[in-house]
Amino acid sequence: MRILVGLSGGIDSSVAAYLLKKEGHEVEGATMLIWRKDSPYPAPVSPNSCYSPARAEDKAAVTAFCRRIGIPHHIIDCTRLYEEGVLEDFRREYMDGRTPNPCVWCNVKIKFGAMLDEVRAQGIPFDYFATGHYARITRDESTGRYQLRKAVDPLKDQSYFLYRLSQDQLAHTLFPLGSYHKTEVRKIDEEQGFHEKGAAESQDFYGGDYSELLGVEDKLGEIVMTDGRVVGHHNGYWHYTVGQRRGLGVAAPAPLYVLYTDSATNRVYVGYRDELGVSTAYVDHVVWTSCLDFEEGRVYTVKVRSASKGSPAYVTKTGDDSLRIDFLSPEDGVSAGQSAVVYDGDLVVAGGLLASPR
Repeated sequence: MRILVGLSGGIDSSVAAYLLKKEGHEVEGATMLIWRKDSPYPAPVSPNSCYSPARAEDKAAVTAFCRRIGIPHHIIDCTRLYEEGVLEDFRREYMDGRTPNPCVWCNVKIKFGAMLDEVRAQGIPFDYFATGHYARITRDESTGRYQLRKAVDPLKDQSYFLYRLSQDQLAHTLFPLGSYHKTEVRKIDEEQGFHEKGAAESQDFYGGDYSELLGVEDKLGEIVMTDGRVVGHHNGYWHYTVGQRRGLGVAAPAPLYVLYTDSATNRVYVGYRDELGVSTAYVDHVVWTSCLDFEEGRVYTVKVRSASKGSPAYVTKTGDDSLRIDFLSPEDGVSAGQSAVVYDGDLVVAGGLLASPR
């Protein structure tokens, strides 16, 4: 098979390419550029973020790696598409008082979308696209649908960030690391000498204060209790996230938490710990990743944050692109704009964007 591997220069994508080459496939590498010097967006402090000048400077190292294992290497410029499809969306959502998932949109719009469109436009042939993501793809023979599943390594599973991939994308994608544990991948990398032992990896798409990407000046606003009492002031609702406890600067009998923000009034609403939980959540812009509906009375696991282990809930389809989640116990940190992903065991059933719970 002719397989195009998305190469970032990191350990995971390098090992993925190596394993596929070792299996005898016809492998080529592709590196997408998402940073440009004249970008209107500021560079992050951390060099280990995906969106960083340091990533653009890794081109030579990736080319050297490809030469070493004997595969062609292509550089794909996605800088402006990334700004339009990811960064501008991030800015717009944040200023609307929502908390977006830039990695989710980067995957579906850029890495598995626009980049591959550009590869095809350049006449580079391939049968499958592979990445170093930790996830697995299976096929339900009874329905013909491709299914996205969690990786074998629960600590590295990245299925949450991939739930929006379409059936066509899943049908032409490979995740060589889905059945590996990270320790095994690091061992392979060290044995082959691709990176120095203990090499750092990218941790976040920006790696700094997200408000730096917004390009707006601070604006004085009120910190308000749910009963309407003003208990403090802030410099802009966009500096706060749902569930935040530190940095509020408000004295109270017990710790206060951010419950939600109001972009129209520039208010930050706070409350006590028992007010943080949400029993019912509504989700729109839903994609039916592996299944087209839910089983009535079945308890699913729902993740409303990437780092969450997930919470048990009943899930009901309410429209072609909407669903309702009824948590068995109140769920903390339900934030409008974040992704809610529904699992049945290790199977990604569906997912979408959380609407405001308040």
